[in-house]
Amino acid sequence: MSQQQGPQALIPPQPRAKALRACLLCSLIQTPADFRRNGCPNCEEVMQLRGAPDRIQSCTTTHFDGVIAVINPDESWVARWQRTSKYVRGMYAVRVKGRVPEDVEAELESRGIKYRPRDQTDMD
Repeated sequence: MSQQQGPQALIPPQPRAKALRACLLCSLIQTPADFRRNGCPNCEEVMQLRGAPDRIQSCTTTHFDGVIAVINPDESWVARWQRTSKYVRGMYAVRVKGRVPEDVEAELESRGIKYRPRDQTDMD
């Protein structure tokens, strides 16, 4: 390897991973364009992300740790551990930093759903 082709040459100048966002409610990882086009397949009814760039900014985050590929949610012990076994197949963040907006939390409460942040501070 020549000096001009050092380790830095192998790293893309702008990795696509930085463009990925994780849903603050279910931790599904998608591009902003996918959230805008399709919403969140697990919680669109509450999050209402489809076609709403402002909502995508407030209800998803780029600050997450780890990625899990869930292929068979019903059969995966990891999906049960991550509380994603009832969700669609896809890529999920292990830990998501941030909280859903207050209006989403109020909507969940009105539906009798207890909000549990996905930052692993509320482990049970």
